[in-house]
Amino acid sequence: MSLPVGGASTGSAEESRRVPPRTRRGVRTRAALVTAAREVFERDGYLDAKISDIARAAGLASGSFYTYFDGKEEIFAAVLEQVRDEMLHPHIRERTGVTDPIALIEAANREYLMSYKRNARLMGVLEQVAQIDENFRQLRTERADAFVRRNARMIRMLQESGRAAADLDPQVTALALSVMVSRMAYSVFVQNRRISFEKLLTTLTQLWVNALQLQPESGGA
Repeated sequence: MSLPVGGASTGSAEESRRVPPRTRRGVRTRAALVTAAREVFERDGYLDAKISDIARAAGLASGSFYTYFDGKEEIFAAVLEQVRDEMLHPHIRERTGVTDPIALIEAANREYLMSYKRNARLMGVLEQVAQIDENFRQLRTERADAFVRRNARMIRMLQESGRAAADLDPQVTALALSVMVSRMAYSVFVQNRRISFEKLLTTLTQLWVNALQLQPESGGA
């Protein structure tokens, strides 16, 4: 069974045509630039971030930047790539041993919210970039759509097993619930709306359960 997540997870821009560095020194230098770029993007935002500042934070000359990246868009995509797997929280059922859908929804929501909280400043920058860069906006939409399709499959399976309300449109329901989680995460962790983590988690999970009209498995999770 697939698991619910907030739809606005991280994505990456177009795959770079540049060949990755093959030497250890090259790999270390590229990694240092990506680490420095995250620091600068989170501090200054995407619009005000300067390549010279990124290079300086990495301890490099500005010209060295272009050995590894074409510009801000490419290195921002590399920064997002670092947190992509964390935000996806894959294979949660296999990792936790939980099988009850309600418990799985809660576990998936918890991991997503924790990841979002850890990466809140970067998520705020992503929101900014998506407003001004069509490539990132499109890729973010594609990423969100992938989550929606995954969640829709989960809802459909629950309907077929008689666990979820049969009259719900799986695709529309998945979209609505995924957007709810991601926008609430943005509101709390980026815009600093004062809601405790546990209250946020409990409420979002209950709204999932209520929307799908789920019932616990007999005997508990």
